[in-house]
Amino acid sequence: MIWDMLLYVPTVIALASISLKFWYDGNKTFSYLLLFLASFFFIVGMNRILTTRLMVLPSSPVALETTKQQLTVMQRDGGRVDLAKEVRFYPDYAGKSFGLSGMDVTGKRRQYVFHRGQFADESTFKELCSRLNIYK
Repeated sequence: MIWDMLLYVPTVIALASISLKFWYDGNKTFSYLLLFLASFFFIVGMNRILTTRLMVLPSSPVALETTKQQLTVMQRDGGRVDLAKEVRFYPDYAGKSFGLSGMDVTGKRRQYVFHRGQFADESTFKELCSRLNIYK
């Protein structure tokens, strides 16, 4: 979470500050562009921090169940999403996180990111990654 905060907060502050400078200098077109970029990075950063790092949003994944036919992702609000079709597993090279994507039973594409710190211990994380390798 600290890494994401160090990445997004200064970027948003810098873009918004430069946008204000251009606004008061009379170059409103470039100011709008920079303000749009600041808003975009703010939304992306907050979603990443609140969903995958702090897991406080209702749609945040908090548990994962695997079977031969499908993956079930449990969300903070108690909902369950069954990934049944086109399930793909994307491990990172450092071994600190992985991504899952697929289509649920209604045909909607879903994507989730899981980090090593979300699991009870590192052995649980590695065991899950080895089981998910069939979806590569």
